Amino acid sequence: MALSSFRFGSGDPTTRLGPGTFWRATFTPDGPGTLFLDWRGGPTRAQAWGPGADWLLARVPALTGALDPGHRFVDAHPVVMRAQRNHPDVRFGASGTLYHELLPNILGQRITAREALQQWRLLVMRLGEPAPGPNPTLRLPPAPEALVERPSWWFHPLGIEVTRAETLRQVARHAPRLHEWATLPSPGEHLRQLPGIGQWTVGSVLATAMGDPDAVAVGDYHLKNVVVHAFSGRPRGTDEEMMDLLEPYVGQRGRVVRLLLLDGHRAPKFGPRQRVLPLKRW
Repeated sequence: MALSSFRFGSGDPTTRLGPGTFWRATFTPDGPGTLFLDWRGGPTRAQAWGPGADWLLARVPALTGALDPGHRFVDAHPVVMRAQRNHPDVRFGASGTLYHELLPNILGQRITAREALQQWRLLVMRLGEPAPGPNPTLRLPPAPEALVERPSWWFHPLGIEVTRAETLRQVARHAPRLHEWATLPSPGEHLRQLPGIGQWTVGSVLATAMGDPDAVAVGDYHLKNVVVHAFSGRPRGTDEEMMDLLEPYVGQRGRVVRLLLLDGHRAPKFGPRQRVLPLKRW
């Protein structure tokens, strides 16, 4: 489902995905807004609240992947063809909210996914305001001014060290430009000019904010191993090897990766699981 990529963990206070329903609170160029989608028992019905309501309603087709033409692979690698048969309707949704997508992905830099999910929830609960509309459990992401005015040391009890804290603050300072960049065909070059934003973050954000089916999170700890193992059977690989294997699919490389993940491809695990000490205890 295209909408699942917009939820940063099941406990994401900004985004709720249930059986046939979807809630999201976010910031738009027109201000904060909340979107509710309901497709239980029929066509999708949309409602929205707040100053950004009209903007959110206008973006529903893009958000749900209805504007993604899809792609049919022919004579591709057998693992790609099998994944396509098992998942024939993979669509990329585009939220258009670069600011919102950047924040949790910045938290995901250089730490475990579990830690990042916890930190995102804590950050939203501490700094996010209640969302417009009737859902009392929903909160907006932290407003740009709320992030900018906090010194780096404020984030440490949440487990967010100075490097990621400064990146969050940089993104918050550029929030108005992010709305402008989201209207460009691909804002990747602009994003890479922001301190602390690298290939992994750009690849992750372009896939969700822009619905880019070619975006790949280069630098991910696991992804290179998943792709290399799926294509070659080798348990480990490098980012360079991953991109070489994906070269025949330029334009749809992110779609290939998503198909592999949906089809259950994972790299073999070796050795005992390492206990990770939370950053707030450093």
